[in-house]
Amino acid sequence: MAIADYIHDHIAQRRRMLAVLIDPEKTNSPAELEALCRLLNDGRPDFIFVGGSTGHQSDEVVRLLKQHTDISVVLFPGNIRQFTPAADALLVLSLLSSRNPDFLIGLQVKAARRIAESHIDTLSVGYILVDGGKRSSIEHATCSEPLAKTDDIIDTAIAAQLLGFQSIYLEAGSGAKTPVFAHDIRLVRQHVHLPLIVGGGIRSVEQMLAAYRSGADIIVIGNHFESHPEQIPLFCHARND
Repeated sequence: MAIADYIHDHIAQRRRMLAVLIDPEKTNSPAELEALCRLLNDGRPDFIFVGGSTGHQSDEVVRLLKQHTDISVVLFPGNIRQFTPAADALLVLSLLSSRNPDFLIGLQVKAARRIAESHIDTLSVGYILVDGGKRSSIEHATCSEPLAKTDDIIDTAIAAQLLGFQSIYLEAGSGAKTPVFAHDIRLVRQHVHLPLIVGGGIRSVEQMLAAYRSGADIIVIGNHFESHPEQIPLFCHARND
């Protein structure tokens, strides 16, 4: 099933979705990744996102994940070097909170032909970096500042919808001190009807459930699972509480 169809089907059934984010640069060995796959198979998240802001190549990681799980592997790329047709789908990101043309459209243009010729499934994403209380790797890599004002976040999300994006991603940044505020999620949800992805700074089941209750359709967790991979099944099993 195409990723957009899967998401809309789950939203229609009021089923919450969870993505586990794996950074290829932080994956130390095939044996470690195989152990992680056992936890993923136990928990059954909806997606495994693969990517990071440094651009570390992801082909080997994607292939191992595909070998050891049957969970949808979705590229969440920092740049074109992370693209591999071995994945099930690709998030085509445009960093709408930035005014850096490379991350708005420039890198997408460079990758467009290769992506199109691969026939990989894609989902266009209006990617909005919000202030998580800590300078993130995304800020450093893109030379852009996060949005801190609620009105700016809402207006950017509305613009993403008007421009025809298939989804919106509110990102507090890797290792954020605070997740995206429930108030901001709720207001974005009130103004747009697109699938809403939320990530960054989520470290507890309670924070995850609060984001869902505020209107998030998909939660993305990366850093916390890097330190506590054994909690993947706990979060997965709790997502529909």
